[in-house]
Parts: sequence; C-alpha cells; structure tokens
Amino acid sequence: MPATKEQIRQIIADNNLNSVAGVYSLLKDSFKDILQELMEAELDASLGYEKNQKGDAPTSNKRNGHSPKTLKSQYGEFQIDVPRDREGEFEPKLIPKYQRNISGIEEKVISLYSRGMSTRDIHDQI
Repeated sequence: MPATKEQIRQIIADNNLNSVAGVYSLLKDSFKDILQELMEAELDASLGYEKNQKGDAPTSNKRNGHSPKTLKSQYGEFQIDVPRDREGEFEPKLIPKYQRNISGIEEKVISLYSRGMSTRDIHDQI
C-alpha cells in the first residue's frame, strides 16, 4: 500500500525537505537502510534463525560479524555491511559476491517497500 499524502507530508516535515537534492539524499539513505535489512533477513533465512534467537536452531553455523562492501547505484556510491557466517556458507542472492554495481534494483526495492511489504517479503520476491 503506497504512502498516504499525510505520511508523505510528515516525512517532508521531519526531514526538512525543501529541494530535489534533499529528496534524493533521503531516498539514498532509505535505500541503503532497506538493503542492509534485506541482507540481514537473507542471512536469517540461510541460518534458519533470527539474530539473537539461536535457541534450538538446526545448524551449528553462527553469525560472524560483517564485511564492508561499497556499492554503485543510480543514487551514487554507498557502503553496506554484508553479514557473514562462521562456516563461510552464506552466499547472498540479493547482491551476489563480487557484484558492486546494483543499478536497476533500486526501483524494485523502493517500490515494494513503499507498497507496505516487509523486508523479508521483498527478499522473498527478489
């Protein structure tokens, strides 16, 4: 479900948006945050448990921090932290290893997120 006019006006007021550059910067920051959450959700799905919820997980593999990765997109360059696992089995599908240029995926992610899909639902779609 798309954002309502009231929600958009609130975003404009909260972020003091008064130019196209400001909107562009907000989209870039939002895209980075969404992409980061999608990567975390992808690792959750790979390991079979959410962060801090290991409990009775069916695997001995665990999270093992993050690796920085600089991406190029239509919003410019930005850095994300790609989650890692101890056994090195995690192969990201959203942004495969060694891929740095992600132009084109931005529209899909932002469109799905603005329609109310969760980051996990977006991960499943992509």
